[in-house]
Amino acid sequence: MQRTLEAVWRMESARIIAGIARILGDVGLAEECAQDALVSALEKWPEAGLPDNPGAWLMQTAKHRALDRLRAEKIHDRTHEEIGRDLDGWGAHAEARLDEALDDHIGDDMLSLIFTACHPVLAKEARAALTLRLLGGLTTDEIARAFLVPEPTVAQRIVRAKRTLAEAHVPFEVPRGAEFADRLASVLEVIYLIFNEGYTATSGSDWLRPGLCEDALRLGRVLQGLAPAESEVHGLAALMEIQASRVGARVGPNGEPIPLMEQNRARWDHLLVRRGLEALAKAEGLGKALGPYALQAAIAACHARARAPEETDWQRITALYDALSEIAPSPIVELNRAVALSFAFGPAAALAVVDELADEPSLKGYHLLPAVRGDLLRRLERFDEARREFQRAAELTRNEKEKALLLERAASCVWGKGIG
Repeated sequence: MQRTLEAVWRMESARIIAGIARILGDVGLAEECAQDALVSALEKWPEAGLPDNPGAWLMQTAKHRALDRLRAEKIHDRTHEEIGRDLDGWGAHAEARLDEALDDHIGDDMLSLIFTACHPVLAKEARAALTLRLLGGLTTDEIARAFLVPEPTVAQRIVRAKRTLAEAHVPFEVPRGAEFADRLASVLEVIYLIFNEGYTATSGSDWLRPGLCEDALRLGRVLQGLAPAESEVHGLAALMEIQASRVGARVGPNGEPIPLMEQNRARWDHLLVRRGLEALAKAEGLGKALGPYALQAAIAACHARARAPEETDWQRITALYDALSEIAPSPIVELNRAVALSFAFGPAAALAVVDELADEPSLKGYHLLPAVRGDLLRRLERFDEARREFQRAAELTRNEKEKALLLERAASCVWGKGIG
């Protein structure tokens, strides 16, 4: 029963919190009502058995908790705005009105919950934690283990995030006009942050944390259904689906990282590839100029369509990076463009670009800069210089598996030899 309840909670909690939050106007209070429903289920289901519709049971119980709060705390202001009259005016019809409000616009409620959890008033780490809590149904302990931070730290982030939203009077709604685009960027950033932490862990002993990838994929798919006219939503979904397709091929038997060009492509998940290409087609089919996520998805699609590394269309990838650097310029985009340039036009041309990034402040301490430079020097058979760059990269990374790979590459760079 415990496992069943956990599974139901993962699937239903976001919808329940979203529905209650629209009535109470406070995601913190809404989560408390939902948690009360969960506790009630833990007490009653083992004895009474699983309800025919567990999600509806939880929603109904959370609804009653919300009514209790409305009666006990007399939260008039927000309910007046939402329902059109104060609690006393509801009279005997209070529950029926709450039912009606909950049944309306479930999609809008979920979208509002995503936009609220990812509000820019919160720090990025707090947005990620709150999103996983409210929309992913993860416990504080699960979030802490996923990001390799102490559980009290995550708990504090979540508590402070909910308090900040309440104190800032952030409305539980989908923003309109220009604000929608600004806030959507924050939503997409948080979902991709969660995915990336799972795809390439920044620290710890594991190269991958697939659970975080799966949570981000689920959030991306939900957002696709809620905002089907937004090309960047489909672009992000496409990017994550295609990247996630490589998870099974990205690690060796002992968990060691396997770079993209050395992966066994037969081990890629071709169902995820197909889903990613379909999402990219939706982004392109909307007739809008491709944004940063859709362009990155188009780059990933070039790799996905190549049956072997030598079939990769590096000139198209370079052109896509050129387009990306125009609309979203950054040193990291330029570093990635240099990698593509090296395969399209040779390592010497790319090394000149990388050397120009050497004094970039934002890349100071970024381990992939010396890692890329080391690879270019190795391909130019400047092995001693390459070895020093790989060693420097190994000193900078905080991931143990990546450090081992970089040290292995450094050790291979004896004169006249290098990793093939």
